[in-house]
Amino acid sequence: MHHELIHKLKSKNAVIGILGLGYVGQPLMLRYTDIGFKVVGFDIDAEKVNELNSGHSQIEHIADSKILSAVEKGFEATADFSRIGECDALILCVPTPLSKHREPDMSYVIGTTDMLKPYLREGQVVSLESTTYPGTTEEVLLPRMEEGGLKVGESLFLVYSPEREDPGNPNFETRTIPKVVGGHTEACREVGIALYEPAIDEIVPVSSTKAAELTKLLENIHRAVNIGLVNEMKVVADRMGIDIFEVIDAAKTKPFGFTAYYPGPGLGGHCIPIDPFYLTWKAREYGLHTRFIELSGEVNRAMPEYVLNKLMDGLNDHGKSLRGSKILVLGIAYKKNVDDMRESPSVEIMELIQAKGAEVAYSDPHVPKFPKMREHSFNLSSIELTPENIASYDAVVLATDHDKFDFDAIYEHAQLIIDSRGKYRHVNGKVVKA
Repeated sequence: MHHELIHKLKSKNAVIGILGLGYVGQPLMLRYTDIGFKVVGFDIDAEKVNELNSGHSQIEHIADSKILSAVEKGFEATADFSRIGECDALILCVPTPLSKHREPDMSYVIGTTDMLKPYLREGQVVSLESTTYPGTTEEVLLPRMEEGGLKVGESLFLVYSPEREDPGNPNFETRTIPKVVGGHTEACREVGIALYEPAIDEIVPVSSTKAAELTKLLENIHRAVNIGLVNEMKVVADRMGIDIFEVIDAAKTKPFGFTAYYPGPGLGGHCIPIDPFYLTWKAREYGLHTRFIELSGEVNRAMPEYVLNKLMDGLNDHGKSLRGSKILVLGIAYKKNVDDMRESPSVEIMELIQAKGAEVAYSDPHVPKFPKMREHSFNLSSIELTPENIASYDAVVLATDHDKFDFDAIYEHAQLIIDSRGKYRHVNGKVVKA
């Protein structure tokens, strides 16, 4: 059975189904469509489905022309999960957030699996790409997939292949980012390799789905821990009157043994603030405590409060209190030059400012209107950065350093700047480094 599916995938006669048409699913869909596969996209958001079918992506860095081209090549988006049976490969790209108790929220993975399982048939491969804890593929997907009598590894195939996306990074695209692939059985792994080999330049097979799941967590934990370290160093350097950015720039001239990480107002994005705690949660099942992960999380989660305190100190030095002040937050996407708001520390900073009795507004050229979010709500639109608007605020907080910002104009007209990104590191006076 698996040899037939491998042949179908290698000859590009397979139909690819992508479940979840967001920041991960859309680039994957475009890649498979570009190389000649028929692709069906599934999403429970009817508005998104309609927009994609009309050639609009809703994601800033994905041009409408690319979506329109994909539609012209045969791509269809649908909310009708009964069409699962049309697909030979099913790739799950759904969210895996944390609950309010900072435990894995598997509801999207479970819900999607439950929606597809009535339509599973012989000769299909299911690949989970959502970042999760080691064991998810075997413990959550496997039993559900076998409920109908199909046997994984014989008539149905199960793979874990973690997504690796960096929105807004022009140096990498779906094709050029190596793909880790782990299968539940050897036959599953062979099918998984055949699924991704036509679309990705380099495939990295690993021995199991658990190994692939832990690979993804290690990548993100490595980044979270090092950002936590440099954020702690920022606080220490500030207390000592040392410019942390100068120190990092000097340290990175060492040609071995050092990788530069930069401090900021906290962690954002769909991976780094969340994924490490999937391992922390799972490790407790084995009686283990992941102290590095928990400590770095503690440091990184404290950064929005650190920025708030710097704002209050700066206002105090100007004879003002935060209560009753007007504060403009510059940049609410989680990183520069994207419209991605997931887990953005800017939003927490806005909430902290508002809770202290200040009037808060924002400016972000990539986010014209504050979007609907699961846990945050502001009825705000982006403020245009005219000289008059900038000068009308008691302070501006630079949270995300988009290239589209005119930093000279901001400096000229702002009354006070709270700089969490080091853009004004060589400037004194009305700049407070945060």
